[in-house]
This record gives sequence, structure tokens and C-alpha cells, in this order.
Amino acid sequence: MHFVKQAVSTANSSDLTLKAPAKINLFLKVLHRRPDGFHEIESLMQKVALFDILHFSRQGDIISLSCPGSNIPENRENLVYKAAQAFFEASGIAPGIHIVLEKKIPVAAGLGGGSSDAAAVLLGLNSLLGAGLALEDLKAIGLQLGADVPFFVQDCSVALATGIGESLRKTEAIGDYWILLVNPGFAVSTKWVYENFPLTSNSNPYILARGKKRPGDFHVVFPAVVEDFGNDLEAVTINRYPEIEDIKKELKMAGAVAALMSGSGPTVFGLFNGEEEAQRSYVRFVKEFGANVFLVRPYIP
Repeated sequence: MHFVKQAVSTANSSDLTLKAPAKINLFLKVLHRRPDGFHEIESLMQKVALFDILHFSRQGDIISLSCPGSNIPENRENLVYKAAQAFFEASGIAPGIHIVLEKKIPVAAGLGGGSSDAAAVLLGLNSLLGAGLALEDLKAIGLQLGADVPFFVQDCSVALATGIGESLRKTEAIGDYWILLVNPGFAVSTKWVYENFPLTSNSNPYILARGKKRPGDFHVVFPAVVEDFGNDLEAVTINRYPEIEDIKKELKMAGAVAALMSGSGPTVFGLFNGEEEAQRSYVRFVKEFGANVFLVRPYIP
């Protein structure tokens, strides 16, 4: 369990601190909409070394949450709270936990921050409280919270996600790239993007993956597969926020070997072969987007 490996030792065994990584979608195909309203997808997902930090303290007899320096809710509306509640219900353990969430991953950015936080809660409470729930049990609980949560529960760096995102096949690490994340500074609702996704628009120029067969070995065709398969959700998000396409073009001009929007956006990532070129690009984008730019590496548990 990669979150537990990231635990920071404390003198008090009732305390635990974990890191929750962000992710990018190296490609994302939307296949069809199911009768229950969810969409079947196919996506190559990569964890990256940009982390939220969660502090757990066993105390009291309720779930309490604080998110210092952030304007996100600290109640039942927060996925962290929901994850803790779901864990206590599934494990049969009496509630009594205080969680402090330090947000570093932008909210509603296509980077999976909320899902990663929820997975960290499940893994962290399972470890801290000695509940002994199996990984598959935690993934099943996580799926009720969000389609990306099982990926963050899974002890892997890269996985091919199918179904609604819950069916995972681990793959080898893709490569030793530098990854520049550029967030334009506004939030995008995943629900809104999927509700407006034009499944029948095969002619849409942003839907690059239509009709293309997925390669058996991503490593053979990487990084070309990133742009060859693309991200189908760009069809919606770029239509409303054309600056995302501008960021993609700027990243390529700056030397990125591939650039794509992650998830439902609006964050765009660029893959760079060398550190020097990546650092130069980082400085360039920081001038325009400030603290919403991150230079990271693939996260390997």
C-alpha cells in the first residue's frame, strides 16, 4: 500500500501522516454511456509526485476534519469525510478520528486530488486502526466514493483503467520523463464534462482516439500514444475553455514531446525528456500562471 509507505513516523502510535499523489491520464477514451448513467472508459493513468498531505489522529468519538489554508468544506460534503464515514461503516469500528488535510493538488483540476485523498483515508485508517481490511475490500469501498479511487488504493505507479475506471491492470513505469503541469487557474466539474460529452461526434477534431486500436505494448509506442489516442474529454472542455488548447500548443513549442489535458481538465501536462528543458519551460509558464504550475516526476511507490 503505497500511501502507508509514505507514512511519517511519530512518537504517538495513534497518529499517522500520509502523502496522497496526483495523477495524469496519459490517454483517455470514452467508450459509451451505460444505462446507470456512468461512462465506460479506457485510460492509461500515471501517478505523479505532487501530493496532498493528510494527518490522522485517533481521538474523540466523531469524525472531524480541518483543511487549513483552503476554502474547501470541512464537513460531510468533503470526500475525505465521506471516505472516513464509509470506512467506519464497513469495518464496524467506532468512529473517532481527527483528520487535517493539507491541500497542494488543485481542486477540480483533472488531477484526481479528491479521489487520492479518499484513498489515503481508507488506507490510512485501515493501517492506523488495525482493521485488517483487504486491498480489494478497500477498492470496493472506494468505488462507491468515486471511479478513480480504486486506482489510488492500488499499489502501482501506472495502470490501464477500464470499466468506469475500477478495472485496473498494472503496467510497467512508462519512462523517466519530467512532467510539467499547467493549471489555468479555474475549476472544471467532471460531472458537467461527462454530461456534455458528445458520444456521437466522431468528426470532432479533439476526439483523436476514434477508430484507433489500442497497442498491446504502450512502451513500444510511447510517448506517441499520448497524442495518437488523446483525451476524448477535450471535446467538451476545450470548446468552453479554448485557452487549454493554447497551453497545449505552448508546451509543444517549449519542447514537450507530448502535451495533453488530464482527465476532465483543465490541467494540461507536457512530457519532457530532459531536466534542463523542463526547468526552462517551468520558469516560462510560472510567469503566466504563477503557483498553478508544477514540475514533477512520475511517482513510483
